[in-house]
Amino acid sequence: MTEADAAVTQAVAPAVASAVELGNALVDAWGSWNPTMTPDASRMAFISDRGGVPELWVQEVPSGEDALRDALPQPTCIHLSDDPVISVTWSADSAWLACAVATGGGVRSQVWVVRPDGTDARRLAGSPEQHAELGPWTRSGHRVVVTIPSAEIGEPTSTYLVDPVTGDFELLAVGELIHVLDLSVGEELVIIRDGRRGHEFCVVVDRVSDQDHPLLPHSSATTVVAAAESAAATALLTGATGSTSVALLRPAPEGADALAELGASAPLTAYLATEVGAQRHRLVALPLGPNGWRGVPQVLAERDDAELEALDADDAGRLLLMVWNRAGTSEIELFDTTTGVRIGVPELPGLVASSPVLSRDGGTVILSVEGPERPRELWRLDTATHRWARVTQVPVLPERELVTPTLERFEGADGLALTGWLYRVPGTMEPGRAMLSLHGGPESQERPTFNPQYQAMLAAGIAVFAPNVRGSSGFGRTFSHLDDVHGRQGAFDDVIASAGHLVALGVADPARIAVTGRSYGGYLTLASLAFSPEVFAAGIDICGMSHLLTFYRDTEPWIAAAAVTKYGHPEHDQKLLRRISPLPSADRISAPVLVVHGELDTNVPLNEALQMVSALRERGKPVEYLELAGEGHEYRRADSRRLLGETMVRFLAQTL
Repeated sequence: MTEADAAVTQAVAPAVASAVELGNALVDAWGSWNPTMTPDASRMAFISDRGGVPELWVQEVPSGEDALRDALPQPTCIHLSDDPVISVTWSADSAWLACAVATGGGVRSQVWVVRPDGTDARRLAGSPEQHAELGPWTRSGHRVVVTIPSAEIGEPTSTYLVDPVTGDFELLAVGELIHVLDLSVGEELVIIRDGRRGHEFCVVVDRVSDQDHPLLPHSSATTVVAAAESAAATALLTGATGSTSVALLRPAPEGADALAELGASAPLTAYLATEVGAQRHRLVALPLGPNGWRGVPQVLAERDDAELEALDADDAGRLLLMVWNRAGTSEIELFDTTTGVRIGVPELPGLVASSPVLSRDGGTVILSVEGPERPRELWRLDTATHRWARVTQVPVLPERELVTPTLERFEGADGLALTGWLYRVPGTMEPGRAMLSLHGGPESQERPTFNPQYQAMLAAGIAVFAPNVRGSSGFGRTFSHLDDVHGRQGAFDDVIASAGHLVALGVADPARIAVTGRSYGGYLTLASLAFSPEVFAAGIDICGMSHLLTFYRDTEPWIAAAAVTKYGHPEHDQKLLRRISPLPSADRISAPVLVVHGELDTNVPLNEALQMVSALRERGKPVEYLELAGEGHEYRRADSRRLLGETMVRFLAQTL
């Protein structure tokens, strides 16, 4: 190291130490999410990492006045095991909580049940060798759905109704990639989602007649099409394409006479968040009756500028809760099914909302809200007054102003409209160091959420740009499929265009840009370093795939089966998968690389990191490796996230 380099390092060191300190403090700023309520909305359970790892917590739902006075009740932690809790649902009879728990912190999960007072905790399904997924409770609350994918390639997924008292399993359905979304009150009808990534569809299973029918069929709809009164309804029934993400079963709205003529004593309506026949997910209602009868689907709510990403309903089916995703920020609406009126809810107390739940009587909404300056908090909405009130305690944040990003719009190399969230270093006017951050998925989306890593980078003087390259969700069906299989080069080009946009803005010195990403974003990072080595000065690959063929070979069977629509088939598309994999081109990588991976990751298995690190070391390339003990594909423990953030800041401060 020259004297000049040593002087620069000495000058930068205090800023790096300060950035690491800020990042650690923000990691410790715990959040609360995934709420669920008792039927009377008096108590709630949720997940919080206030103890350093996600755990199950239970508390009273504060009254409106208590919440306004900030007189919030003290929550109680229910300890199940040392493993992170992923999700929780409260049974309809209030007697049980069902939880999904990450086995050993890894990708596979277990299903547990426990009484709300913390007694009778027991594991229903799942083990280190077997993955079990938590589904919904029955409407009576007496049984819970558990889905178990096969551990063998080509074998089906089985889903069961499980009695938490006896532990008895009743087979509900068998299919390839099935997930139970909802059941009718009497459990006669079940809505099941199936299909590979980006091509999910829903069927309704009649357990009495042992028949299933597609909710939005692509063919054999002649008799129903004749009754269609609009082009939109016809499109939904005749050959339209698109995926369906959410579906609920509720009583038909008052005045729905069509089913009465068929002799249906309890007509139902399926409410769907679907993009079938449209570019964006929208709200569609479909009447259902006996013997597989389906009425004409009706579009209840849609937007040209937003996707319907979450949906819930009260028990009577009179009020629907809709969460719209508009370029990454959230907006809330209610829908009165008896009048057809959409009711806007103003002033969401944060930029991004998630995991919304509507009470059974329709009077209360509880959801998680966050933004760049605050971690996830639980807020309550009174659906009558539209008043918001925070209902969970919040951590003390560092006394330091955090950066809120701006939404940037730019074009890809082929003219495709792209967006990204730009975090500028405060007070910086000249081009400097910058980091591209690429999200996973690829169907995920970069959004303005609470991100300690970004704020730490900014404190170290490194700007952050988080683009949504083609394949991201939230921008319509066509955009999300542009990178499928043979479209992968377009995503590579979008990464380069993102770097070019930073330079054009005057934010980044073209010689001091790093590319980073996790999961699919880690794969894009390695691909960018290998296929465009002249663009980036450093790279950080976090749990990314280094070779798509070894990924298919080693990942969980149900993950591999779902991925072929995105990446290609491991047998039929071998030549393509080899060509777009970074590992065979490791000799072209010249920039320093930090590779990070979780010890227990079986989604993108650990070998994906080890083989890339080995290849780079064999070629004398500059590479560092960080393995996070006890972590899977998601890094849920605070100590792991602190170590990751500190390592990233120090690596980029040194290499840029």
